[in-house]
Amino acid sequence: MLIASFLDYLRFEKVSSEQTVSAYEVDLNQFKAFVKSIDEEVSLLQVDADWIRQWQMSLLEKKDAPATVNRKLSSLRSFYKFLRIREKIKVDPMQKIASVKQQKKLPVFLRESEMNRLLDDVNFSEDYFGCRDQLILETFYMTGMRLAELVGLRLKDVDVDQCVVRVIGKRNKQRLIPFGDELKNLFQNYLKMRKNSFEELTTDFLFLNKNGDQISRSDVQLMVKRYLSKVVTLRQKSPHVLRHTFATAMLNGNASLSAVKELLGHASLSATEIYTHVSFEEMKKVYKQAHPRA
Repeated sequence: MLIASFLDYLRFEKVSSEQTVSAYEVDLNQFKAFVKSIDEEVSLLQVDADWIRQWQMSLLEKKDAPATVNRKLSSLRSFYKFLRIREKIKVDPMQKIASVKQQKKLPVFLRESEMNRLLDDVNFSEDYFGCRDQLILETFYMTGMRLAELVGLRLKDVDVDQCVVRVIGKRNKQRLIPFGDELKNLFQNYLKMRKNSFEELTTDFLFLNKNGDQISRSDVQLMVKRYLSKVVTLRQKSPHVLRHTFATAMLNGNASLSAVKELLGHASLSATEIYTHVSFEEMKKVYKQAHPRA
């Protein structure tokens, strides 16, 4: 009942996505199962910091990554904050819990030459699906939008004349992302192809599958992986790599950090700052290759 109330709070008051709500549900039910496996009589209202530390240690002993453990702790933190606000508990057990220290990984991205090979040298089929796939790849690279944002695009969200796309981001926040003539031409061609490729359309989602329905996240992930495999040997080949590539390219092109933050839809500059490290690492690599005394 407590977990169900919290999930309703996320859905209806915080307006969180179903994907976010599902992630919280999995984490909280896992913690509840852990508590019950040790003592069936203990409720989530009776849990103190020691219980949470035990769970934290059990996750690490099972070789869960620090980032995964911290995400689960974040779920508990939000849950117990909710219980404290609703006066279900007097003391928040998460106040004494510290996150697991983790090494910050630099985001994976493609270099300009690799993106040029992907967009200029790879052959796309001349049917609807080749046109769609090329546009999706270029949209990721030229706008930096997230996978969920791209899949959720509708026809009304793209203003081809003004060269701007409206994106619905996390927590239902909207932002406008400009694009250039190259993407404009691709959009114009795609919209004609979309209209002529299906006899009757009942959806206004921008990107469609073979049945004329909204394309799925997994379809886009598999498509991106297939095309990236043609030009790079990176272990990670996902839409997020193209988002990282967009951000890195913008900063390398002297865009301000605050501008990139707004384009990516980050809540704070700290989330965007990691790309400055990427740019600096790339600068060091170029320096070592170019300077005779490096």
